Amino acid sequence: MIFNSLTFIVFFAIVLALHNAPFPWRVKKINLLVASYLFYAAWNPPFVILLWVSTVVDWWAAQWMVRSERQATRRAWMLISVVVNLGLLGFFKYGHFLLDNFVAVAASLGIAYQPPGWDIVLPVGISFYTFATLSYTLDVYLRRAKPAKRFLDYALFVTFFPHLVAGPIMRPTELVPQFEQPRRATSTQLGFGLALLTLGLFQKVVLADGFLAPVAEAVYDSHGKAPAMLDAWAGTLAFAGQIFCDFAGYSTSAIGVALCLGFAMPDNFRFPYAAVGFSDFWRRWHITLSCWLRDYLYIPLGGNRHGPARTYMALMGTMLLGGLWHGASWTFVAWGGLHGVYLSAERGLKARFSGWVPGPAALAGLAALTFLLINVTWVFFRAKTFGAAGVMLRAMSGTAAAGVPLVAALPMAIALGIVAAIVATHWVMRSTTIEAVVERTPVPLIAGVWAAMAFAVIIEQGQGSAFIYFAF
Repeated sequence: MIFNSLTFIVFFAIVLALHNAPFPWRVKKINLLVASYLFYAAWNPPFVILLWVSTVVDWWAAQWMVRSERQATRRAWMLISVVVNLGLLGFFKYGHFLLDNFVAVAASLGIAYQPPGWDIVLPVGISFYTFATLSYTLDVYLRRAKPAKRFLDYALFVTFFPHLVAGPIMRPTELVPQFEQPRRATSTQLGFGLALLTLGLFQKVVLADGFLAPVAEAVYDSHGKAPAMLDAWAGTLAFAGQIFCDFAGYSTSAIGVALCLGFAMPDNFRFPYAAVGFSDFWRRWHITLSCWLRDYLYIPLGGNRHGPARTYMALMGTMLLGGLWHGASWTFVAWGGLHGVYLSAERGLKARFSGWVPGPAALAGLAALTFLLINVTWVFFRAKTFGAAGVMLRAMSGTAAAGVPLVAALPMAIALGIVAAIVATHWVMRSTTIEAVVERTPVPLIAGVWAAMAFAVIIEQGQGSAFIYFAF
């Protein structure tokens, strides 16, 4: 089930009605749990079993870690949780990838190995809920959090449908306490939640799917045709806008849906295309993943506590694994590795010019350079092969032979105009929040913008395509 579907609208109306009905709090939580399983089962019912396995294993692992005083026993239960969760993730998401690479290595050694047919279906959102459940047992093991008091609360944390399949990646300490006492949205929360849902759907349905995706697809899915320089840039910039509107649209919708039910979830995007530097970008882009990687990979790998060499190794290791988390392909690893190079270079330059404070012009220039280099990384994220990425980069740099026009003038102009508007909006909003802007904006203007977005979502004709990050 996807947010941008009539099925979800009906589903959410029923969930909202039941949540506001005069039932005991435990009954309402059971309703939310059942609804969350139905939401996930709409894709592929058997994969609900994987949710049950992760939920039960991690619940009991945390319980036994708390009951034991022996460090060896605690470590054993923690490792059971890690092995089960990463084992499921590795099998379903990386099974084909590992097998294909094994066959390639064997072939390079002169061994002709033909593996049997292996049809693995990727469970939607497995990367997201795996990281969420892992944070629970790891935090309990590290004594940074206590286990949930009730199994129902923990099971609802794992499966809570707004964040289940594409984040934000929640921590138990952020959500489980909200399940302990009755919660119901105020009229203000309900209104703001519906407005956020509308904004998220507008970003996804109208901007990402309606205007940006066709341009990106025309360039990147051109079946071997080398694009002209302008088309290459237009396709890449369109994809930069598409992936932001698609993913931020999902996160905004999820936060809005949760708020309509009375629950708060953290921001996942803070105007990332206004970032000045790459550490700033990752403080603004997919914030919950960035925090997860920092706490459970970067710091355990040494962080910045053991000298520059160890810090750079930790940065590269974290970003390479972060790239692999996004997809089972070496192009995603390259995407993450390129971000690791950017972060390492930025860290070295900051140390070299530690006393320099950029003025407004320099700040704008650095932001433009950051956005330019971010678009270079998007080439590896969007291209299906290194060969395709190379063709695109050569076209963008103007070093390739003359390519062919792939995008009509009007769609290109509209897409570039939307991307320019996104970047300009991010720059204006980089130091504020949507909530702050809403507070000082006249109500009639807010109502007009809201109505316009809702109207655009309703009239947009589309296929109800899934969000990009469902594949991760």
